[in-house]
Amino acid sequence: MTRSEIIRFLILRTVGNFLLLFAIFGVFATFGPILYYEASYQIIQFKGIKYKAPEINSSITGSEKTSKFGEIIARQNPGRTVVEGGGLAGVLSNVKEQILIPKDTEFSILIPKIGASSKIYANIDSSNQNNFLPILQHGVAHAKGTVFPGMNGNIYLFAHSTDNFWNVGRYNAIFYLLKNLSSGDEIVIFYQNVRHDYKVVESRVVEASDVSYVTKSQEVGQETLILQTCWPPGTTWKRLLVIAEPK
Repeated sequence: MTRSEIIRFLILRTVGNFLLLFAIFGVFATFGPILYYEASYQIIQFKGIKYKAPEINSSITGSEKTSKFGEIIARQNPGRTVVEGGGLAGVLSNVKEQILIPKDTEFSILIPKIGASSKIYANIDSSNQNNFLPILQHGVAHAKGTVFPGMNGNIYLFAHSTDNFWNVGRYNAIFYLLKNLSSGDEIVIFYQNVRHDYKVVESRVVEASDVSYVTKSQEVGQETLILQTCWPPGTTWKRLLVIAEPK
């Protein structure tokens, strides 16, 4: 093998190794959050860990509920594990019953079965990517034009919105485990420091173009909570809707 052939071979091998490492990095960057949530959920199920939403003590002021809620709940529940979502601390704990802390009692969601806790951002235009994509990097969006807890109509919350499959880890992980919810499972919404309890009644897959649950939100005669995510995960093909009603 001549010197030029050796150099060419080394260059090709270096480029090939780089592309392989880049592809592996891309897979982990894309699906890492999803794999983390899925693994955490399976460990939670195996260890028999149960999450519970906290009750709000009426003696706690609004500012305390928002800024020091975790500390207050911990004092009220000595010896019990208090976690902000089913994160690593909750998964590694041997405590079977753990209390989920809302991110912000002004507007947030807790889903005990999957250990999910997220802040909700109100009145986000679901038809404007420039409006909702930055929001979905931080939490769950409440669709503008839909109602709020305690009102008749659809409360529409979404955390999907991947424009490309490689963005799934940025936008889809919060609601990824919605697929594990079934009829009767509990969902808790904190809104303006008041706890609202819902139970899942069904899940359905709809077309991505179906916006009737948003546009006709206020035409519904009863209070309905709708959670939306991508389906299948990492695509914009369809939407998975989890529908719940007040308990």
